[in-house]
Amino acid sequence: MYNVKSKKAEEFIDHQEILDSIAYAQENKSNRELISGLIERAKDCKGLTHREAALLLECDQPDLIEKMYQVAKEIKQKFYGNRIVMFAPLYLSNYCINGCVYCPYHAKNKHIVRKKLTQEEIEAETIALQDMGHKRLALETGEHPTMNPIEYILDSIKTIYDIHHKNGDIRRVNVNIAATTVENYRKLKEAGIGTYVLFQETYNKAQYEALHPTGPKSDYAYHTEAMDRAMEGGIDDVGCGVLFGLNTYRYDFVGILMHAEHLEATFGVGPHTISVPRICPADDIDTNDFENAISDDIFQKIVAVIRIAAPYTGMIISTRESVASRRKVLELGVSQISGGSRTSVGGYVDPEPEEENSAQFDVSDTRSLDEVVKWLMELGYIPSFCTACYREGRTGDRFMKLVKSGKIADCCQPNALMTLKEYLMDYASPETREIGEKLIEKELENVKSDKVREICRRNLEEIEHGKRDFRF
Repeated sequence: MYNVKSKKAEEFIDHQEILDSIAYAQENKSNRELISGLIERAKDCKGLTHREAALLLECDQPDLIEKMYQVAKEIKQKFYGNRIVMFAPLYLSNYCINGCVYCPYHAKNKHIVRKKLTQEEIEAETIALQDMGHKRLALETGEHPTMNPIEYILDSIKTIYDIHHKNGDIRRVNVNIAATTVENYRKLKEAGIGTYVLFQETYNKAQYEALHPTGPKSDYAYHTEAMDRAMEGGIDDVGCGVLFGLNTYRYDFVGILMHAEHLEATFGVGPHTISVPRICPADDIDTNDFENAISDDIFQKIVAVIRIAAPYTGMIISTRESVASRRKVLELGVSQISGGSRTSVGGYVDPEPEEENSAQFDVSDTRSLDEVVKWLMELGYIPSFCTACYREGRTGDRFMKLVKSGKIADCCQPNALMTLKEYLMDYASPETREIGEKLIEKELENVKSDKVREICRRNLEEIEHGKRDFRF
């Protein structure tokens, strides 16, 4: 039976509840009055239940979809403004003992090049990322108890945080590693990680087990309950995600919202982020083998309805997506994107030769970070390299309270402008810097508090003269 507060995976992600929610949505998809009422209620920015969200996703009436998109845009603007947080992944190792059929790291793949970075190589990769302008990394590894033990991850985090090169610092390290124990989550917390990220891939247990035939990841319950253990270990910023295309999108859409509701009901705070990757080509993986791959239109609707249903949650899109796709979902709800990314093990110091492919997936958006930053600003967004909330202890429920009250913007807007200024001074091309300086001057006027605006202006001048790392 469905129980949102249960600690058992099959009870807080109840199969029958998902099927009933999908059936409810299909039965009512032509009920204009009901759908219009949900869209109108969503404007209060308090979110929708998974069943209500399923109905919006099922709606196929163009005028109501357009209203839905407009509300999603308004909600995003209210909580995130036009700020887009920047990050990059750093793959430490692709050694893995799992048998995941959608991932080229699977243990049976004998022709992918297996690599593991030494601490010296991690230092070099980190410096290369700093020289691009990045301040926030997401660490990635395959699951291998002897090649990628928790001690290796902890050593790597320390190496990254200890590197101060020119004006560069990695100020926040998020970690995307396999489900582990409460004890190990405590160690990650003590190491100073930002967000612990783990993709569910699919919430359908039968499909999950078919996709993960061997290895530790094949344990559906242990994997699905990982966020509970992370929270119990003191990590209050967690990031969820599914890989759309592995299973029917309706099922996993409802599942991820149920997971968010479970965390909110159990721990008082939902996921810090929700990621929405789609299956894409990689080494020995062919997307034609996955019949549930979704179109751009459905993908955009998923993003918009997640924004409506979970208004306070950050949404992440990676370089899996094309430039055109990324542009569309930015306005509908996405608040974080990667730039200048490599999905190979290393690859930032020297691009990986084609014959030594170690990538987890093919990158669609291959632009440099500077090109992405310039593009965002030309679209009217503020590329933000801010890590202030994490470093000031504004995490978990403390962060969410500020978001829900709307007060977080008092910090986020000036912090975004100051970190963008750092980027422009230290890393940007002349053309990007010129565009950015004009954008900062314009956006300063949108800082509501006169006092905050004046402090921000003074700090921007200090950055001009060589000082760094101001934050509200």
